[in-house]
Amino acid sequence: SPRVTHLSVPVPQEAGPTMVGDEHSDPHLMSILGATKRSTLGNNFCEYYVNDAPRVVLDKLESLGYRVVSMTGVGQTLVWCLHRE
Repeated sequence: SPRVTHLSVPVPQEAGPTMVGDEHSDPHLMSILGATKRSTLGNNFCEYYVNDAPRVVLDKLESLGYRVVSMTGVGQTLVWCLHRE
């Protein structure tokens, strides 16, 4: 399973949905997170989303051994990068 993952959420949607991966993300991890793959009209790619708040997703990833290594804001989106040993 992957060692690095990321998640992002548009500000101020603290309650979700949370984007947890792109179309190339590990399907098993996406299943564990309860994520669904969807495409936005006009985009030629898919992303995985969960209805959970970012805090809930971060807690789930922590229980799987992931740790936050960085966080930044990009426009109106917050992005967390996580790593698992």
